[in-house]
Amino acid sequence: MGAGKDGRPVRDNYMKKNFSLDKLKNISSVKNDLTVLRHMWFGSKKGDDHAARLESFYGPQAAAYDAFRARFLWGRKPMLAACAARLADRSNMIWVDLGGGTGENVDMMAKYIDLASFKAIYVVDLCHSLCEVAKRKAKAKGWKNVHVVEADACKFSPPEGMATLVTFSYSLTMIPPFHGVIDQAISYLSADGLVGVADFYVSGKYDLPMRQMPWARRFFWRSIFDIDNIDIGPERRAYLEQKLERVWEQNSQGSIPYVPWLRAPYYVWIGRHPTVGHALHEERVERPPMFPPTFLYTQSWEDPEPDMEVMEINGNDTVLTLTSGGCNALNLLVQGAGQVVSVDCNPAQSALLELKKVAIQQLEFEDVWQMFGEGVHPRIEDLYERKLAPFLSQTSHNFWSRRLWYFQHGLYYQGGMGKLCWVLQCLAVVVGLGKTVKRLANAPTLDEQRRVWDSNFIIHFVKHGPKLLVWLFVKFVSLVLFNKAVLWFGGGVPGKQYALIKADGIPIERYIARTMDGVAENSHVRKHNYFYYNCLTGKFLRDNCPTYLREAGFAALKGGLVENLTVSTNFFMEELKARTYTKVILMDHVDWLDLHVAQELAELLARQVAPGGIVIWRSASLCPPYADVIRKAGFDVRCISRADQGYMDRVNMYSSFYMARRKGNKKD
Repeated sequence: MGAGKDGRPVRDNYMKKNFSLDKLKNISSVKNDLTVLRHMWFGSKKGDDHAARLESFYGPQAAAYDAFRARFLWGRKPMLAACAARLADRSNMIWVDLGGGTGENVDMMAKYIDLASFKAIYVVDLCHSLCEVAKRKAKAKGWKNVHVVEADACKFSPPEGMATLVTFSYSLTMIPPFHGVIDQAISYLSADGLVGVADFYVSGKYDLPMRQMPWARRFFWRSIFDIDNIDIGPERRAYLEQKLERVWEQNSQGSIPYVPWLRAPYYVWIGRHPTVGHALHEERVERPPMFPPTFLYTQSWEDPEPDMEVMEINGNDTVLTLTSGGCNALNLLVQGAGQVVSVDCNPAQSALLELKKVAIQQLEFEDVWQMFGEGVHPRIEDLYERKLAPFLSQTSHNFWSRRLWYFQHGLYYQGGMGKLCWVLQCLAVVVGLGKTVKRLANAPTLDEQRRVWDSNFIIHFVKHGPKLLVWLFVKFVSLVLFNKAVLWFGGGVPGKQYALIKADGIPIERYIARTMDGVAENSHVRKHNYFYYNCLTGKFLRDNCPTYLREAGFAALKGGLVENLTVSTNFFMEELKARTYTKVILMDHVDWLDLHVAQELAELLARQVAPGGIVIWRSASLCPPYADVIRKAGFDVRCISRADQGYMDRVNMYSSFYMARRKGNKKD
């Protein structure tokens, strides 16, 4: 004790640590959970009708219902967020929550949309005990527009006669006459209304790709839920899609409290009255072998300025381009292309571009700037849940839901090239070049940038040092930093492209030195080269960034141009077969192909590119062998620039840039 103290702080700290209110709450929570589990697993469902069976099942656990289900019913929040995102600009709405239980959905919805936007909210349930909980909650929360109705959902209609939103939150699988309740809900759904469903499920034997399950999983989960009179078969969703048009869906799986390893399958589905179109479905895609589990590029690595000089982009164009970082696909729309199809075989690249597209559609400029200009957003989790996830495809959602930390640690230090940039920045600091890198990135003029570059001791040594020592040094650097593994996973340079560089008789270290020195001597990084400014700093500047991150470009895209972008995860030639194009951007794709595959591509280009149409590509080779193949297929081929003739463009990473025009009259 000592110093005149009585020891109470020590005792109080001990009491707080070992007998705190939080610990008592945790004990109480576990006790409530065990009550729920006991009635779920061992309780009998007694009663002569459905209402009595529901009461016998839910009545004893009603008080603990919400806390337990919050860690079990994972589809509720995404379903409510998806509905709210599509209703954000409406008012005086009517919402009917069928099987709404304790009214917890209303409380959750308040996070996504102002409840005052609803003229009336009807929580409809057949279980008396759950309705009583909902009534107490509505009174405690002061919800004047919330009405708890103890009734059969198959017979309920809102007094107003129409509803803007109808939801089934883990209730449709517990309503035996599901045809009747769906028909009844549709009968009062307004013409522009939505139906939202979240529930457990198993797929059919033959189902849509993103829903499909193996037979053992189907049998296991359907049997487990059947014990509690819950039918999670595919029939309910099939009937929904017979009566309504699917707008959006997600299929996923979530953990179960106190049951390790098992994850229960659930889906979220949003539908509306059928329109003249038809609902598309998403194909299941996998990344190709040898690709990393993330994207290689966070930005496009082809300078769009020389592209625009030769492509003659106009509103009648249908353009096919490879995705890469997606910046140039968005630039094509800003430059006036009528339709742009962006394709990549790596689903992670598609996920990046799809996120950019949805962000432009759903967010304000400042949020988009923070995400993709700064590469960091302090509220990314909230923005993603409320405004981005509700509009992403399932593949993209699966990718981003596990990688939101990219926007906390810096987007442009992620992926293959991002990690390479981060490593090189760290190495620069270790060898004492950290300040030099900052001076290079922020040089106010090109002349100052050249002085910083040429005065650097490593650059000076490489350019003017003893030849033997320079040779030993560059060979060591090449072995460590420019080996095939680093070039592929960090720079996206495959083995076939590496072979083209060697075929020109250029060592890889000299190829890279030519690239870097050309940029440093000829392109002002701070003012007019956002590619390398991003590499050096991990971000863009507002006056030095891709077109979609400039306010004018963003406004044009958000004003409707971005709707003309199709993001496809597919192999290039498969997407080329899908339609006729007036412009095709091959990037360096043909460098990756065997010559016989390049022959197939050239023949396909001849069939799918309209007469007079333009094809452009870049190559790591000074004279790519497939240029003649494309010429013989029916194109006038012209080399625009070559690296052996000097600095090429702001990226300066390729050896040649080509354009080919499809022979024939445009009117043919």
